[in-house]
Amino acid sequence: MRNLLEFLAKYNHWFVFLILEIISFVLLFKFNSYQGSVWFSTANAVSGQMYEWDSQVESFFAMGTLNGELTKRNIYLEQQVAHLREQLADAKIDSSAAEAQIKKSIAGIKYIQAKVVSNTLSHGDNLITINRGAADGVKKDMGVVSGNGVVGVVYLVSAHYSVVIPVLNSHSNISCMIAKRGYFGTLHWIGPNSRLAYLEDLPRHARFKIGDDVVTSGYSAIFPSGVLVGKVLHVYNSPDGLSYRAQILLSTNFGKLRDVCVIDNAPMQEQLEVMRAAVDSIKVYSGKD
Repeated sequence: MRNLLEFLAKYNHWFVFLILEIISFVLLFKFNSYQGSVWFSTANAVSGQMYEWDSQVESFFAMGTLNGELTKRNIYLEQQVAHLREQLADAKIDSSAAEAQIKKSIAGIKYIQAKVVSNTLSHGDNLITINRGAADGVKKDMGVVSGNGVVGVVYLVSAHYSVVIPVLNSHSNISCMIAKRGYFGTLHWIGPNSRLAYLEDLPRHARFKIGDDVVTSGYSAIFPSGVLVGKVLHVYNSPDGLSYRAQILLSTNFGKLRDVCVIDNAPMQEQLEVMRAAVDSIKVYSGKD
């Protein structure tokens, strides 16, 4: 103990210097936006690389499970395609014209493959880090999906990494609808269960049942319509009694999330930019900041 005290007394000026340096850096990055953004970008890149190394090790051991999930998903998609072709044939629609229309509707959509390098489940404001960034074409407000359904929306982007606000975040608001019925609402997650979320503000005249699929509505200019979100598990009255609130079993298992795709949809991005410009114009016209 005496030797420790002598050591501290001998080098106390160095400890004071280090403490003051730490305080100065904290003040510099906290109260200066430019330095703060530089710090965030650098920290995000470094932490992203560390998370990626860790994720690569986990992915190696989880490869068998992932292959199984991909196989099941491919079979499901093949069944869906076959079912749609049968419906087209039954309706006596020219299949070649229908396929041309489908291809035209998805022509502008590209998918940027990425891997999850960091993921939290136990917080109210969970975040996901992926190993793709601006250098790969990722931009803020792009949608992110997995082989099983919706994941979230890109929030922050650095050169080689991006931070995603997933469905499992209190700030996530994704426009969804009951498939084949057209009734839509807003998807919210309140925790703590990572497999359950709630579709709010469904109209009282809506007619749907437990087990119905929930998909994206296409109204948010982020996700195309029809991306799977989950299934209706329970139905409740809203607190004010004016609408329905549906509990949704999410199709994406965030606890096993490894591979995702970022949706690069140029037409939707253009629509989003027009909407933002319109909002800014309204604020200027009304005299609001």
